[in-house]
Amino acid sequence: MGTSLQQKNIIDGFRKNDPEILKEIYLVVYPKVRGFVIKNNGDDHRAKDIFQEAFIACWKNIKNDKVMTNSNIEAYLYTIAKNKWTDYLRSADYKKKVSANDIGPLTVVEEEKNEDETLENKKKALQDAWEQLGENCKNLLNMFYFERKSMEDISKVMNVASTSARNQKYRCMEKLRTLSLEIKSNGK
Repeated sequence: MGTSLQQKNIIDGFRKNDPEILKEIYLVVYPKVRGFVIKNNGDDHRAKDIFQEAFIACWKNIKNDKVMTNSNIEAYLYTIAKNKWTDYLRSADYKKKVSANDIGPLTVVEEEKNEDETLENKKKALQDAWEQLGENCKNLLNMFYFERKSMEDISKVMNVASTSARNQKYRCMEKLRTLSLEIKSNGK
């Protein structure tokens, strides 16, 4: 926990996009967020996504003067991440995935028997899901994953804020995953 002078320096660092301050906050807070997400049915990938969303929200709030200068930024950022993960765990998307994963051991045995067939089914489900995805999501994911454009460049093309583009990318990936799982479970 830093003193209020240190917290003011951290807030100033956020406002100036000071790489040293931002890196220090990442090194202090990310391991805590990762630990929380993993202890609560998450994985590294989800922890990174949640931290990124929380970091952007924290950064925006600081830039927009919504954070008091004596606030503990590490605690604030951790709380945002914790709330985002808790919201995700309560979401319908998560509940669908949990119920689909509840049949775990049976699926594993089945996959061992028919690995090639299962891989083909997954590919087909993903392709079908891609076809059902909206044009905006297709364009965004195509720019990010295939054209390797930065989120900054994508946000300019889409004429939205960088944070909005990141959030849209996340939602599009979730939509693609959900569609793929639905197609896979319905299409066998």
